[in-house]
Amino acid sequence: MVMVAIAVTSSTLTAQTYKADWASLDARPIPQWFKDAKFGIFIHWGVYSVPAWAPVGKEYAVYSKYSEWYWNRMVTDSSKVGKAFRAYHNKTYGPNFMYQDFAPQFKAELFNPEQWADVFKNAGAQYVVLTSKHHDGFALWPSAQSWNWNAADVGPHRDLAGDLTKAVKAKGLHMGFYYSLYEWFNPLYKSDVGKYVSEHMIPQLKDLVTRYQPDIIWPDGEWEHPSDTWQSQQFLSWLYNESPVKNTVVVNDRWGKETRSKHGGYYTTEYDIVHNEDATNKKFEHAWEECRGIGGSFGYNRNENLEDYNSSDALIQMLIQKVSRGGNLLLDIGPAADGTIPVIMQQRLADIGAWLKINGEAIFGTTAGQPSPANANIAYTQKGKDLYAFVTAQHDKPISIDLAHAPAKISVLGSSLDLKTSYKNGKLVIDGLKLYPNLPSGGYAWVVKLEGAL
Repeated sequence: MVMVAIAVTSSTLTAQTYKADWASLDARPIPQWFKDAKFGIFIHWGVYSVPAWAPVGKEYAVYSKYSEWYWNRMVTDSSKVGKAFRAYHNKTYGPNFMYQDFAPQFKAELFNPEQWADVFKNAGAQYVVLTSKHHDGFALWPSAQSWNWNAADVGPHRDLAGDLTKAVKAKGLHMGFYYSLYEWFNPLYKSDVGKYVSEHMIPQLKDLVTRYQPDIIWPDGEWEHPSDTWQSQQFLSWLYNESPVKNTVVVNDRWGKETRSKHGGYYTTEYDIVHNEDATNKKFEHAWEECRGIGGSFGYNRNENLEDYNSSDALIQMLIQKVSRGGNLLLDIGPAADGTIPVIMQQRLADIGAWLKINGEAIFGTTAGQPSPANANIAYTQKGKDLYAFVTAQHDKPISIDLAHAPAKISVLGSSLDLKTSYKNGKLVIDGLKLYPNLPSGGYAWVVKLEGAL
């Protein structure tokens, strides 16, 4: 009888048909694997990894520090940001050196996809999202739509997307692709957007899906046109109904200039921004994900120094903050043009992984916990009847937590610390938590597990 029930349920799920309109598409549940995953690795890698330069400093806004925008800034930007890019380019390469001339230098000669996958696995990441094609139109796979402007025809002469997909999936991680809907200087896009979408973009996207069967499609560059122009509803209808990943694939909300935080799959923030609005403390009832670099750029920026990078402590607390608010963190790395991941980025990921080995149960498969007390440096997640309290700063005084009933057991993950606790009138008081972040047994942030507290 149980087997019959399972079969019926499965049949019902797979029989669902999604129409090419937002009301129908938005009704599709986000696959549970994504909600449980919490931590992913973003990878910006391409021709822009050769110059690998962008300005740094507090005088530049967030978007101004993106090295992957090198070509666009150099050619079209008349602001001080564009002037900075042009000054660097002309001084280093000369005014007659074109962006296209960087492509043969993007060789990826030291690219080892298995080593990359090991780094991601050891970091505790559950999924990976690679820039299959950024706004410059250069594809990291042998795309027929980007003839002689892809990694198989120029530069590495290798299917970078395919090789990494194989290695990542072999480690048991979910693999996905960032894909830019628009291309800055594609002649067809500039002259006939409709034809570009029908004859270039849609066939290319479908090729990416059918060739590699990704778990995530992460579009971007949607802001110049509404979703109708991009034919987003039609593509998603195909993706959810006919594609080989129709039951498992996850997508974001970047499908048209009107869709962010409204349509698609999960919602996205970028350096805590949604369309230039601060989303640091924005509350999403919907599944969401924050994406950002370890430094100020997504693509590798050789102009960045140590002070431009987030510390391991800051990144771990960033992960805690996003997950305790019900979101995921998609943390970006920018590999060098030779295919190596900068050592400082590897070190940051290793530190996150070491912390997650001890405290991962409070991150993975959880949901947002109760709101944190004001100025208490505590965040919460929950799983089943258990509540997890993240202690992210030293507490010399007892901590008070409002609970409906006393927990069955209280412990600190990765520690045998003897806690003194009391429960009275709906308040749990924990003493003995004179903990310091950056100590052994997890470091950076301690996790107090309150079993049976919910």
